[in-house]
Formats: sequence, structure tokens, C-alpha cells
Amino acid sequence: MATSPRPAILLVDDEPHSLSAMRMALEDEFDVLTANGAREAEKLLSEEWVQAVICDQRMPEMTGVEFLTRVRERWPETVRLIVTGYTDASAMVSAINDAGIHQFLTKPWHPDQLLVAARNAAQLFTLSRENERLTLEMRFLNSTTESRLEKRRKALREGMGFETILRTPHSPLSGVVDAARRFASFDLPVLLTGEPGTGKAQLARAMHYGSLRSDKPFYELNLAGMPADLLEIELLGAKRGVLSGGVARIGLLQKADRGTLYLGAIETAAPALQLALLRVLTEGTFTPVGGQESVGTNMRLICGSGTCLRTRVADGLFRGDLYFALCAGEIAVPPLRARRGDVALLAQTLLADISAQHGKPVHGLDEPALEFLENYDWPGNMRELKNEITRMLVFAQEPVLGADLISRHILQAPPGEDGADRSADSALTAEGTLKDRVELMEMRILRETLTRHRWNKSRAAAELGLSRVGLRAKLDRYGIAAPVTDNENEED
Repeated sequence: MATSPRPAILLVDDEPHSLSAMRMALEDEFDVLTANGAREAEKLLSEEWVQAVICDQRMPEMTGVEFLTRVRERWPETVRLIVTGYTDASAMVSAINDAGIHQFLTKPWHPDQLLVAARNAAQLFTLSRENERLTLEMRFLNSTTESRLEKRRKALREGMGFETILRTPHSPLSGVVDAARRFASFDLPVLLTGEPGTGKAQLARAMHYGSLRSDKPFYELNLAGMPADLLEIELLGAKRGVLSGGVARIGLLQKADRGTLYLGAIETAAPALQLALLRVLTEGTFTPVGGQESVGTNMRLICGSGTCLRTRVADGLFRGDLYFALCAGEIAVPPLRARRGDVALLAQTLLADISAQHGKPVHGLDEPALEFLENYDWPGNMRELKNEITRMLVFAQEPVLGADLISRHILQAPPGEDGADRSADSALTAEGTLKDRVELMEMRILRETLTRHRWNKSRAAAELGLSRVGLRAKLDRYGIAAPVTDNENEED
């Protein structure tokens, strides 16, 4: 029986020993081509069928990002990866925008890490080609049901594994992902803790697709705000006669059999539901609402909590036996304010997704805008960041979004090592003289107003009721200076 050809990977590096090391790590599974520079690599790409390119950032002819940008223009289907020791967030964002980098590999890389990255790249290439083929087939189909094409498109768009969780190489989230990856291969219940909006559901989905249950269904349900009786029916199902219309209802516990069920806001579960979940974890059975017989289920349960369950157990608000059954694997997901450097990367990615969704093309955010977004503490985490990026896109008039589009409470928040204050509340409650506290508020207002007007001092002075001389005096007094990229807008 004929075997399918092995995927072809092109390695580009001007250092022979690096090429040799990468070739040794990949040659057992891939047809490996090597080039010691951009020109030789382009010649190979024009002659060979290459599925992925792994390129070093530092090369004499041109940088890796510059080369992969040219690859993106001429061979857009080829998956692009880069090896670099440079981890600046703004540089990484620029690389994503310019070259469409699929993954960053940091030095020193491990052979297993390189092999996994190459496998993922080859799989992504195959899925993309399959998606194109199915798209052509769908032009001749007229079906109202969800087709295999839509499922593949959805999987390709939303992603399935840990590679979809965006972060910088030194992000605190990297340790969390590593722990989740380890727990994923063990068929245990897992408890994810963290503030609302930190991405617990996304992490649970990645754990499912990284487990042996990946070919089975994944379901998720947020318990917050749902009535207890409705939750029981949604999870346990209902026998005929319980619901109006005389129909039976299959619950998520049965639908997720052999798959994974993620329950968010588990701390809000009513006592009866807690007892039912404990029975599922200990016995593997449950009883539908209105029924008498037990139903078996072999599903994996992952739960998310926005509060400390141990404290709720101590207060008598959560069953201790259920807590200890859940926390066989417990992972704390950090809030966005603790992920310094990730916000710029997330903001650019969100902007690209939202602009494509709404059909309004943009080219990214400028450096001052990214700086303001990085300095804010994001109490609403990813949901708040997504809302802010959407709002900026709505009001954007230029292809590059500037800081003048950012909400005023974010602009007024001063820079800080651990994030920024959301309002002037700290000035009202801080210690110090009245003069010092008023000056703190005045500095924030000046900075926010100038940013909204793109550092046009005439307009800012007019809004604040100051003369240009008076405004300049205050800026000199507080040491407030315009960003370098905005100097051209200082005058009318």
C-alpha cells in the first residue's frame, strides 16, 4: 500500500551548526530542506512544495521577520515560524502584523519543542488546504444543516489546543498552561480558579483537546445567574411529563458522556446540584429530574470558580467533600493585570479578529495606544479588553488606531509597576495634603485631555479653559511630555 509523502519543512539559518541541530530534531518525521540565507530559501520555495518555514530572526541579508513577510506575500499558504531570543512585546506584535507569524520559538529551544511546533504547523497547513477544498465543494451544495465544512471551519477559526492561548514567552500564564497541559493527559476532575474573564473556559477547552477525549464532545455551561430548577434540568435532563409538551430532555451530563463538561461559576451551585455533582464524581451516575432510575455517565468534569472555594467551604456555603473531589487538580489563572507584556499581543489579535468580523479593515494600534493599554489594570480582564478594542474600532477613522480613541478612565490612569488605577479614587483616599492630592488629579486630567486631542495644545487648552501659556506652564511643572510619535501634532 502506498504511503502518503512526508511533510516538507524548510529551515533557514546562517549558522551551520543551528541548521544541523534543527535537521537532526526533525528529519525522522519530515523531509527537511535547509538554506543559509534568504535568497537561497526563496529559490528553494519556488522549486519545492514546502508546508512550513522555520526561520532564525538574526541573519545578515535580512531579518527573519523581513524574510517571512516576503514569504507571506508570495506563498501565503506556507505556515511561518520564527526562532528568536528577542522577546519584546511590541516587536512580537509587529512581527504578527507584518509576517503573519504562526508561532515564536525562543532560544535555547528544546528538540521536543521544535518537533511539536513542526507537527502543529504541518497539521495547520493540511487543515487549511482541506478547508479550501471543502469550500469549493460547498459552492455546489444547498444544505441547511451544519456540514462537515462548517465544523472544520469552526475548529480552524476558534482553535482547539493550548497553542491558541496567546501569551509572551515570559508570561505568568506560561506556567499555568504547562500545568494544564500536564493535567490534560490525566483523566481527573480539575478546578480552575481566577477572576471572571481570565479565560478559564478557553483553558478548559484546550485541556479537553489535549486529552485522550479530544475526539469526543466538549460542552460548557456558566452556572451564574441561572435558576436552580432550570440548572438541574439543563444538567441532569428530565423525564417525559416534567416539561410542557410531554417531551423528555437529555441533560449535559449524558450528552458529555466520554467527553468533557466545563461548568463555570461552580461556587454559585445550589446544595442539591452540588450533591448531584458529587454523586457523578464518586459513582459515575445521576438521576434525571422526575425519574427514578440512575443513569451512568463517563464524562470528565472541569469546573471554574471566580472565588476561593476553600473559604466558601469554611463558611458553610460549599460542600467540603465536593471541593476535595474537584481539587485533585487545581490551577489558578492569573488576572490580566498580572500578565505584563501580554496585553499588547492580545489587543492586536483581538483587533484583527473583530475588524474581520465587522468588515472594517485596520492595520493595528500605535505605540502610545499600546502603552496606555498595558498600563491599565483591567478589572474586567479579557471581556473588558475586548469591549475596549471593539469601541476603539467603532470610532476609528484611520487604519492605525491611536491613543485618542481609548476611554477616558483608562487614559487618566497613571503608569505603575503592577497596573494602574482605574479612576481618581486613589487621589481621594490617599494620604497627603489637599494640594498634593489635587495636583495628582490635575496631572491625570491634563494627560488624558492632551491624548484625546493628539497633543494639540490649542484644542486641549480651549477645552480646559486655559491659555496656551498657562497650559505649557502646567506641563513644565508636572514634567508631562508628548510621546515621540505625537510631536508633530503639538501645534495647530
